[in-house]
Amino acid sequence: MAPDQDYNIGQQCQSATLDTRPMQLSIARQLFMREVRQPDEYIDLERAALYMAQEAYPTLDMEEYVVALDGMAEEIRARLPVEDYPLRTLKVVNQYLYEELGFKPNQADYYSAKNSFLNDVLDRRTGIPITMSLVYLSLAQRIAFPMVGIGLPGHFLIRPVQNDMEIFVDAFNYGEILFAQDCADLLRKMFGDQLAMQEQFLAPVSNGHFLARMLTNLKAIYAAEANVEGVLAAVERILLIFPEAPIELRDRGMILFRLNRWVEAREDLERYLTVHPVADDRHHVQNVLEHMQNTRLDS
Repeated sequence: MAPDQDYNIGQQCQSATLDTRPMQLSIARQLFMREVRQPDEYIDLERAALYMAQEAYPTLDMEEYVVALDGMAEEIRARLPVEDYPLRTLKVVNQYLYEELGFKPNQADYYSAKNSFLNDVLDRRTGIPITMSLVYLSLAQRIAFPMVGIGLPGHFLIRPVQNDMEIFVDAFNYGEILFAQDCADLLRKMFGDQLAMQEQFLAPVSNGHFLARMLTNLKAIYAAEANVEGVLAAVERILLIFPEAPIELRDRGMILFRLNRWVEAREDLERYLTVHPVADDRHHVQNVLEHMQNTRLDS
């Protein structure tokens, strides 16, 4: 199952072995929560991504990776031309990142959770579009070359923030420079005639949406592996960013229902029906709520 695609949480996790103990917030989760509850413009994507990774790697030394990125940026800065030409800057970054360091797209193991963890991407010098973009963005920020994320459906790009520049960078594809028509062609290649290009597809994403998309990828990967704990952790972190996200409320409620945490499940599922009253699956959700009410496991 490809990241960024919808899926049925109930069917994906149906055969999983469940840990019925409520999860306590780890230090990494607390730090992630503190980071994402700031105003969006103050969220540090890099640190938030490393807090995400710390849940999978509890002994991870975040500062080691921050220092590594600092060093990479210094190497790039030393190679920059005197003239401040954006295309020349991109060429320098691309040569250093892909030719000298050997970063490359992980097409052989695209659906590994490792591709969503910034530490793994830096260690192995490979990843998926959004994490490769995060590395590129982190370096660009350090050399005072501002860029933004572009959440094209099915793919992720970045764009320099320069006046009159309508170019995009595909960090997954060795820093290829794209124009708007190239992006439309890419979308057509992925979706055919099922999805036409829309102006908002090329709009910058907020920091919160950037992180939520990373977590949605993880959620899909864990669901395909029937890893309920992993799915639940991803959903909970998305809800820290967007507390009223309907699909995440539903999915967390369904997982908590199966974990026999019915008080919490009922809260989520009732909230889901409140924020999304015309949901296609509302009758199924209502049936689950009625089952809990009639069984009264929590009473």
